[in-house]
Amino acid sequence: METIEQRSDIRSFFIAATPAQVFAAMSDPDRVARWWGPDGFSSTMYTFDFQSGGSWVLTMHAPDGTDYPNESRFTRIVPDALWEIEHLNGHHFTLTLELNPSGVGTEVCWRQTFDTVEHYQALATFVAAANQQNLERLAAEVLR
Repeated sequence: METIEQRSDIRSFFIAATPAQVFAAMSDPDRVARWWGPDGFSSTMYTFDFQSGGSWVLTMHAPDGTDYPNESRFTRIVPDALWEIEHLNGHHFTLTLELNPSGVGTEVCWRQTFDTVEHYQALATFVAAANQQNLERLAAEVLR
């Protein structure tokens, strides 16, 4: 049986801000549009119904001009603590961000879980770089 760890990109990132400050940048669609996606990408938000079961529809714009439509559903939201989506189109995955107080800041635990090990391994190199960039961009947005 394939474990979650075998089919997930799991990482953590420290942000020198409270969980509430980090969560504020994760729950405001204008702010999410500034940090969501790998370096060089921008996002156009269409729907951001920030509640469990709510829809999130956006288009990510790559630096080369390619557009990537995205549709997700918020599956779990715990204010100042947890944000989870199920990505519904293209590559299917669940993304969980947990916010844990840590000293003078917050440890953001990021877990992107695919349906199979094979699916994850096909994307692992890209996903690892993109997720690290997402976390760095989130930190920059929180601290701006």
